[in-house]
Amino acid sequence: MKWYLKVFKQYADFGGRAQRKEFWYFVLFNFIAAVVAVIIDAATGLPNYGPCYLTYILAAQLPALAVSVRRLHDVGKSGWWCCSSD
Repeated sequence: MKWYLKVFKQYADFGGRAQRKEFWYFVLFNFIAAVVAVIIDAATGLPNYGPCYLTYILAAQLPALAVSVRRLHDVGKSGWWCCSSD
């Protein structure tokens, strides 16, 4: 859980590196949180992609991009690979 929170603390830090553990724990907890948000929306009678899920996804989008760029730096690639259309 500390790796997940570390990503949110560095939400706008696109420089530096991210360890493999930091990236994959963020991916795991991000998936779990998204599923929980969908379940909460469904339990309250809202559509599958209701306000709880959409709020979470919008809040997690920038930290996810930042940790992806830092992970690419750690493996010796440019952060622009995230945006590549190849």
